Amino acid sequence: MQAATSCDLKFRSTTPTARNKCFSHAIPKRVAVTCGYRSESFSFPNGVSVSRSDWQSSCAILSSKVASVENPGGLADKIAAVNGHTNGSVNLGIVAVESTNGKLAPVQPLTITDLSPAPLHGSSLRVAYQGVPGAYSEAAAGKAYPNCDAIPCDQFDVAFQAVELWIADRAVLPVENSLGGSIHRNYDLLLRHRLHIVGEVQIPVHHCLLALPGVRTDCVSRVISHPQALAQTEHSLDVLTPHAAREAFHDTAAAAEYIAANDLHDTAAVASARAAELYNLQILADGIQDDPGNVTRFLMLAREPIIPRTDRPFKTSIVFAAQEHKGTSVLFKVLSAFAFRDISLTKIESRPHHNRPLRVVGDGSFGTSKNFEYMFYVDFEASMAEPRAQNALAEVQEYTSFLRVLGSYPMDMTPWSMTSTEDA
Repeated sequence: MQAATSCDLKFRSTTPTARNKCFSHAIPKRVAVTCGYRSESFSFPNGVSVSRSDWQSSCAILSSKVASVENPGGLADKIAAVNGHTNGSVNLGIVAVESTNGKLAPVQPLTITDLSPAPLHGSSLRVAYQGVPGAYSEAAAGKAYPNCDAIPCDQFDVAFQAVELWIADRAVLPVENSLGGSIHRNYDLLLRHRLHIVGEVQIPVHHCLLALPGVRTDCVSRVISHPQALAQTEHSLDVLTPHAAREAFHDTAAAAEYIAANDLHDTAAVASARAAELYNLQILADGIQDDPGNVTRFLMLAREPIIPRTDRPFKTSIVFAAQEHKGTSVLFKVLSAFAFRDISLTKIESRPHHNRPLRVVGDGSFGTSKNFEYMFYVDFEASMAEPRAQNALAEVQEYTSFLRVLGSYPMDMTPWSMTSTEDA
């Protein structure tokens, strides 16, 4: 790249067949959202044709080149080289807008606003989360984007697709819990989809035992909730409902909704206080989590990355695969690249390499062994606008066959209390 006004990146543009998607959810009544979308490309005088998504990402990278004062011109080149972000097949979801007379308004020409990153916060944002109203993910969406329009999704994958298809502007999804550990499904989806991490939010988990009005604790013969919630309240449930069976449910708030919808007087749910309010349940016991330091970390995802800065604490998330036949020394060299530059790692997670799960070691004769292949997810406390982070990734790239920056984003520095009783 020579300047912010020109771009010599090579892009491939394809036009996928238009499809229709329909996302719907019912709480308490069914509301269906239909999205018609198509792929659009733009032509420039130099003959380069790029998709809208790629052009927006390139604009963000070019803008970050101007914003980086400490290392002018270096950030854009490093991020582009690391990511190799030239996805030639991109589905754009354009939501049809109805005019006042009930007819569909014509498609408006693109303006400079369409090529600019969307705001970090705002009341007009549509934020997708997994679960139903009253779920902890809904509270995380509200904390990340106050006054947003929260969109419930029945699966994690649906939340990712809702953002990719322009049905939602952001997605807020959990990635780890202080007691239960990592949510592996979302780590896999981060690699499968092309969304960018633009922030994080941490929510203290405050569990309650809920039942229909008039039900006593000694009348409960069954407790339902998400498996993690049941595990996090095991000792409390032994005291409150020692003879009750415990059954796993796909979501905490959905368990509360199920009790209310089916008028179950012998069943209780472990969920939030907001779920009790929404589904007209009474709180039999408040704050029943066994560990008061129970916190869940959520990621905020968007279609475009944000421009890294150095005026506040930032965190960067990457994923990489080690070069073949390098053994365990590769991981040591990667970690050393951060240690030598005094960059703190806050997370390292390994997941199976789906495209190459096994690696054969040997010459094929007797005694040949097979090793598992892994992808490594790493979070470190530094901004991609800092030269030390850029230099660390440049060194890491020498030892890896694949390296992708998932996002460089502000850290959640909001204080919270372990004894807080707010609905999280």
